[in-house]
Amino acid sequence: QVQLVESGGGLVQAGGSLRLSCTASGRTGSNYHMGWFRQAPGKDREFVGAISWIGGIANIADSVKGRFTISRDNAKNTLYLLMNNLKPEDTAVYYCAAKRYGGRYNYTDNYDTWGQGTQVTVSS
Repeated sequence: QVQLVESGGGLVQAGGSLRLSCTASGRTGSNYHMGWFRQAPGKDREFVGAISWIGGIANIADSVKGRFTISRDNAKNTLYLLMNNLKPEDTAVYYCAAKRYGGRYNYTDNYDTWGQGTQVTVSS
């Protein structure tokens, strides 16, 4: 079973930037989508972005498109989320997740492996 560990969260002022990382370990294969999701207090977990591990085809949610970029380094088994021009409404716990190929990449329930999350707080 694969294990996922996020890092890079913190406190930042509106307009600032952060880069989140997610490192995968364990008996990993290559036929995965890797995704970023976020959850604010009292709200449902929402899709942020996803990328295919082989091919690197990326998809970004409309709510963050133009500000966030998703990427991966296959050799390092690491997923990244670069967040620019952060806004207070981006404040949430950010999770990385993995699923096998097949099924919608932006559907939370299709992912069965999750990291513990990293807190991102954006002040005004």
